[in-house]
Amino acid sequence: MAAYQQLSTPLGEMMAVATDRGLFLLEFTDPQRLERQLPALERYLGEPLQADSERALFATVQQQLDAYFAKELRRFEIPLDLQGSEFQRQAWSALLAIPYGQTRSYQQQAQAIDRPQSVRAVARANGDNRIAIVVPCHRVIGKDGTLTGYGGGLWRKQKLLALEGAVAQPGLFDD
Repeated sequence: MAAYQQLSTPLGEMMAVATDRGLFLLEFTDPQRLERQLPALERYLGEPLQADSERALFATVQQQLDAYFAKELRRFEIPLDLQGSEFQRQAWSALLAIPYGQTRSYQQQAQAIDRPQSVRAVARANGDNRIAIVVPCHRVIGKDGTLTGYGGGLWRKQKLLALEGAVAQPGLFDD
């Protein structure tokens, strides 16, 4: 049974969806994104999503997010349910291989999966990533070093990279 729960982060509320295999979705709850995604998720999964505050995986995800934002966690240890095409799964695996605090260009990511001519397809696969932060698509930037494309908003991408030390910008989390 697929279940969901809302989680809190310093960058906003997130919706987590889990299947019996693992974390299936972790997205910021910006209304325009969720309105499109939730019905599509139910169709994709073939079942309605159920609210479930008792599922242990959600507590683990929240604990690890808290540790990540406190700079105490560099690598998530959460079972993932990465459903997509073979190409998408390759691109997502390449994302998981990018170390904390480092960035890669879309070109470097395409080369990492032995598809150097597939830069646009890699960018699209990154955009199709449903597990923000944990599958770190925020670590992929333009070849010229510019911040490009992030479903949660470029301002969040910038803050995530600054948190990891990949982009020096003091004061992002100061109140």
